[in-house]
Amino acid sequence: MTPVHETFASVRRHADSLREWFARETGWILHIERDCVRLYKRPGNLIDPTRGLPDYDRRRYVLLCLACAVLERADPQITLRVLGERLLALAADPILTTQGFTFTLQAQHERRELVAVCRTLLELGVLYRVAGDEEGFVRDSSADSQVTAHDALYDIHRRVLAGMLAAVRGPSTWKPGDAPVEFDDRIRALATEHVQDSDEGRRTAVRHSLSRRLLDDPVVYLDSLPAPEKAYFINQRGTMAARLAEGSGLVAEQRAEGLALTDESGRLTDISMPAEGTDAHVTLLVAEHLADSQRTGASQRTEDEIVKFVMSARDRFGRYWRKSAREPGTERELAVAAILQLQKLQLIVLDGKQIRPLPALAVGSAAAAPPGPGRGRPCVR
Repeated sequence: MTPVHETFASVRRHADSLREWFARETGWILHIERDCVRLYKRPGNLIDPTRGLPDYDRRRYVLLCLACAVLERADPQITLRVLGERLLALAADPILTTQGFTFTLQAQHERRELVAVCRTLLELGVLYRVAGDEEGFVRDSSADSQVTAHDALYDIHRRVLAGMLAAVRGPSTWKPGDAPVEFDDRIRALATEHVQDSDEGRRTAVRHSLSRRLLDDPVVYLDSLPAPEKAYFINQRGTMAARLAEGSGLVAEQRAEGLALTDESGRLTDISMPAEGTDAHVTLLVAEHLADSQRTGASQRTEDEIVKFVMSARDRFGRYWRKSAREPGTERELAVAAILQLQKLQLIVLDGKQIRPLPALAVGSAAAAPPGPGRGRPCVR
């Protein structure tokens, strides 16, 4: 958070109480400086594949990390072209190329990837555009050469850049022979925190892990928890829910299968349901269809079955949808998008080609709910 954010002054004004609350309830560190605030959030669930920045895959995260490495070594200002040139040098590292990563800037889609990373850094406040135009750089076929007609100039905000990495231990601190090999092991190594070797220390670590999941995830299912966390959760979830709800403004929804903290205002969520638009309406219809199937004893569905359902739903509700979604052949794209949204909301789980509804998929009738403003209590993440 930088000073341009509307609540920056309020965060600084309540710095002491916010630091204390996050440290006590989650173990997250809130770092506050004159021109930057950073909450070092480390998720309770490290293996959730649906998390992350919008439209980011592993390749784009590699580019983001390489871009940050370039900026760390750069002067106070840098141009988009120079950033690209220096990123190319880092991308040629044999360790990356042996993993199948290549980046050349010769194709337009690669220049668009670089621009997407720059826009992420602009949104986060790492960069500030002084002059120029990124879109022209994308269209310029000479962007990978020494001279280009389109460029952009940025100021680098080093305090914000320094706070980008939220890892407990920086990746560069491992010697090449000591670094974990497998991806999951690497993620755990970056995020594993010291736990005091005592009963109280272990209880605090369990409580922090559960609090992080309750604040960060759409829902926490009992069956998804390891034994120590499950035992603590069963005994303490009422107290935890009340305390977290009081501090965050979220509303606790307790069920036999688990607990969710819902965001009725929508201010703390990146994905909500219901929501506006065609894709959101299709997602709600698919959720209703899966819930009805579950109630009638059909515990699983396939993607092809969902596609057929979306095709039939288009006949009934297509007049409410955007024009492109009414065209023949779009049903699979709509179905896949709906499945992904429900997976992100932890309302379904994908088991190979099977789609299995989860207990929180308890939705009302969507038949009278064409695209429009959000309705009812949102299921959020």
